[in-house]
Amino acid sequence: MSTTAAPAGAGQAYHTVRDDWLARRQEPILEPDLPIVDPHHHLWDRPGWRYLLDDLLADTNSGHNIAATVFVQCRAMYRADGPVEMRPVGETEFVNGVAAMSTSGGYGKTKVCAGIVGHADLGLGSRVEPVLTALVRAGGDRFRGIRHITAWDEDPSVGNPAYTPPRGQLGDTTFREGFAVLDRLGLTFDAWLYHPQIDELASLARAFPGVRIVLDHVGGPLAIGPYTGQRDEIFPGWTRSIKALAACPNAFVKLGGLGMRTCGYDFHEHADPPSSRTLADTWRPYVETCIEAFGPQRCMFESNFPVDKGSYSYPVFWNACKLLAKGASPSEKADLFTGAAARFYRLDLT
Repeated sequence: MSTTAAPAGAGQAYHTVRDDWLARRQEPILEPDLPIVDPHHHLWDRPGWRYLLDDLLADTNSGHNIAATVFVQCRAMYRADGPVEMRPVGETEFVNGVAAMSTSGGYGKTKVCAGIVGHADLGLGSRVEPVLTALVRAGGDRFRGIRHITAWDEDPSVGNPAYTPPRGQLGDTTFREGFAVLDRLGLTFDAWLYHPQIDELASLARAFPGVRIVLDHVGGPLAIGPYTGQRDEIFPGWTRSIKALAACPNAFVKLGGLGMRTCGYDFHEHADPPSSRTLADTWRPYVETCIEAFGPQRCMFESNFPVDKGSYSYPVFWNACKLLAKGASPSEKADLFTGAAARFYRLDLT
């Protein structure tokens, strides 16, 4: 397959995907009939790293019952020319085309890209409205909102060099002027940041109670660079911030993304990929804290593929999620795997 190398220049940001290594771990599929909405994946064609519809389907068809997916922005297929602020519209046009391919019925039962999360620069302030209007038009009835990455840390080795947001952007007056347009248009906001910034997101959520906000990747708990070896010391502060954000009824959280480099786990360095039991045991403190704080109604498991694919395979990931949800009631399990995502992104699963 074509997902066996990280894109040029991104070695600091992603673990390399090795299909031969991933194939060393095979597990029976747990609860294969349980419907799942994967509310966070990407599609791209980058130098050395291709993850398009056929690659996604190879993962979603690997045993679990993936009913639908949500695409989240990743700077794919931007327009090559035209006004800079309008170039992200190309990504939504591309993804809407992939979704149309899926709904033709020729690519299986999964409703691929049933929801689309694009990007618009909220730093434009009120001038972002024409961009958002163009995104809504490009995505048709699938477009749901945007992600504006604000992940920032004083140590540049922590971040993804492709994204260099300024410090404190969520509190910036012009940014919030742009955020107000999301409110007016009824669009959602995906937040990708690091754990020291969760309180800034809570402030934003309180200021805009009408905007549905979802915190990606359990809030980005850092364990690399200056945060190496401090996981136990960081956890109590992360927990306090998670609980403060959960007090905002418009806030949701995605349970996943812990296979990324920033989380500091060494799964990719082992001779064999991790088992679902290993993943579940490792992630349990983060996942259980989020579910306790937000409730299953506002928590959704997410794959974050192909980014997390450098650490484990798609079927093993969902097995781990099912182990983490083993003690949940049927209604709670339905929320964690489909309901919360369907409500947040207004997905029609019929």
